[in-house]
Amino acid sequence: MKKMWLAALSVVFVLAFFIAPVQQSFSSAEGSSGANGTAGSALDGQFQLGHVVKIYVPSTVNGDIPITEEAHEKFVDQALTQFSGWFGGATAVEGTGAWVDDNKKLIKEKVTIVYAFAEKLDKAAINQVVDYAKKMKVELGQSSVSLEVDGKMYFIE
Repeated sequence: MKKMWLAALSVVFVLAFFIAPVQQSFSSAEGSSGANGTAGSALDGQFQLGHVVKIYVPSTVNGDIPITEEAHEKFVDQALTQFSGWFGGATAVEGTGAWVDDNKKLIKEKVTIVYAFAEKLDKAAINQVVDYAKKMKVELGQSSVSLEVDGKMYFIE
């Protein structure tokens, strides 16, 4: 009876040492590119940039006073230049931003979202972008400038 227990225990240990590492190797392979469904696809092994930083460039000063198209373009070009320098490239997309004021009136304005993807996004890079957003906020007389990092929106005051 004792020999049978030892044999069974030996089999369990052998299986545990074989199955656990195999299962872990499949799990880690799926985790690296499978989180978004790309495991086993043509994207496997391709270079990727896993972070995105966006700044929302307003087209108003002092909250709701429209600036000229040329002035807005200047701020967009500055943001494109900064982001391209920091992250290797940037893209600008025009949109419409809106909010409801204290009088329940819908306020709309043209906004340009300048964004860049990054391989690594460390504390120094984030602080650099936040400092830039603070500078833009002051120059445009805004109460805040919106900054989005990896899908989270921050209002830089």
